[in-house]
Amino acid sequence: MATLIPALGACLSRMTNGEKRLAERLEQKLEDDYLLWYDVPVGPKQSHPDFVILHPRRGLLILETKDWKLETIKSATRQAWEIIPDGHVKVVINPLAQARHCAIQVVNALERDEQLVQPSGAHQGKLAFPWGHGVVFTRITRKQFEMAGLGEAIEPHYVICSDEMTESTDPEQFQQRLWNMFPHAFGSVMSLPQLDRVRWIMFPEVRVQVQGALFDDSDEAAEMPSVMRVMDIQQEQLARSLGDGHRVIHGVAGSGKTMLLGYRAEHLAKAHTSTSKPILMLCYNEPLAKQLARVMAAKGIADRVHAVHFHKWCRDQLVAFGQTLPDPRLPVGAKMADMVQRVIHGVDRQQIPSGQYQAVLIDEGHDFAPEWLRLITQMVDPATNSLLVLYDDAQSIYERSRSKQFSFKSVGIQAQGRTTILKINYRNTRQILQTASLVAADLLTAEDKDEDGIPMLKPVSCGRDGEAPLIIRLPSLRAEATRLAELLGAAHQEGHAWGDMAIICRHYSEMDECASVLRQRGLPHQVRKGAGSFDPAADTIKVLTMHASKGLEFPVVALVGAGNMPAKGEDEREEAKLFYVGATRATHRLIVGVGGSGKFGVKLHEKGL
Repeated sequence: MATLIPALGACLSRMTNGEKRLAERLEQKLEDDYLLWYDVPVGPKQSHPDFVILHPRRGLLILETKDWKLETIKSATRQAWEIIPDGHVKVVINPLAQARHCAIQVVNALERDEQLVQPSGAHQGKLAFPWGHGVVFTRITRKQFEMAGLGEAIEPHYVICSDEMTESTDPEQFQQRLWNMFPHAFGSVMSLPQLDRVRWIMFPEVRVQVQGALFDDSDEAAEMPSVMRVMDIQQEQLARSLGDGHRVIHGVAGSGKTMLLGYRAEHLAKAHTSTSKPILMLCYNEPLAKQLARVMAAKGIADRVHAVHFHKWCRDQLVAFGQTLPDPRLPVGAKMADMVQRVIHGVDRQQIPSGQYQAVLIDEGHDFAPEWLRLITQMVDPATNSLLVLYDDAQSIYERSRSKQFSFKSVGIQAQGRTTILKINYRNTRQILQTASLVAADLLTAEDKDEDGIPMLKPVSCGRDGEAPLIIRLPSLRAEATRLAELLGAAHQEGHAWGDMAIICRHYSEMDECASVLRQRGLPHQVRKGAGSFDPAADTIKVLTMHASKGLEFPVVALVGAGNMPAKGEDEREEAKLFYVGATRATHRLIVGVGGSGKFGVKLHEKGL
């Protein structure tokens, strides 16, 4: 069965009856290795073909679908057709020319990539795999097509008629109708990297940006990136199938939850009008909020999507609606708690309005206390009811008053039937994930829950291999920090930018020691302590705590303090979660300092790591 993107259930409301029938036939009569897209913007000019079909051996096919009856068509030539859809004559472009125009736009974009064209021979520079285009008449039979002489306007082999796409149609005959639409059969099987490059060029929304870089499709002289990372098919199908209503995505670390959040924000922003309410993107950590805000700015939608961390949002609410702020002399923890309660009371008393946002998107929802979730749920405009919560209980590293009976329904999130689970970790290499899971092995035992509960998910590696994590055991923290500085300096010499690196520590004291060594050696760095001291875009080594690293990722990560975890009196399970979060920030290289007598360092040492 072919994969349709978006999923059929998400398309039905905007499909004609004929499009629905064709989508069902394509799904049913094509094999698993076919990919289908319905009404998805394609290429740099974002044209909208009805259907795109992609297959590694067959190539690329663009289909236009027409629900016209025979009596709707008044006249037809190879250039233009006169139709009478509602009693008034209307002149439209020949539907085959429409499909061809869209196909050529796509092919021209693909041919800019030297890895997708024929390298030599008579067709050098032309696309390395077949492409075609055609028309589907969902309410005209082949006999009607022939008797009306429509073959004079469209060559018959470029057409599928209504009686050739019935439920009883033989799959081989149906497929042959499709392949008759290809003018030439040439080229070899499309490789998986080539398939990703095709999707990267055709569908800019599914691009996974490297270090936040954005490619300008409008610049015809721009050089194509050598590496093109895209969402996997499951992620793309999920992203494009998300609709309004309350939705929850449970996903392991590195499963692309934040990427899906960004896609959803961009999709909503495109539909935004001058009268629309703003879109709110929330998380708990300030560093992650700054990173999200930077991405929204790079996409050009920061004016419509407000990315902010929860407590800053609470303060902004109190200021905007004239509420009293907490006593500044209170300790930080007490002041934050008081600020949240003031917002809750303000909403309850209707001094702070509910329903302020067209949509609310919550990243790292497991960091939110139940009363926070209950408050935020009230901020969604009832007219859209658009709420998306991303969740992974394995990363819930903050102590919140969440009972074992916690459910989304109990805080007003109505997501039954609209819950998705992502188990594949794409961020980390197999070796990094194994190291992270080794310490947290008991924690990451998969548990099944009903869909309103909180499942504990065990990550599945995507199979990407890399170098084994480097475990260093030295007699002092100073010696460990010095060795890490040497290793990061070497990584820079190998070509990693300073901004590719992070030193993630368990405690502030370890951050101070590492910063001292980096400063002594003249290595550019910034230490994240408190609000306002983190610039995710700066080309510097980031020094931050395990808590503050949540939601972020770096190609090169050094963990400091793991050898003393868990310290005496600390909960081993909670410390294992922290180690897991820290280790899974690394996308390519992980260095772990295990000096000390803690159980985690001993466990890594015993396993020969």
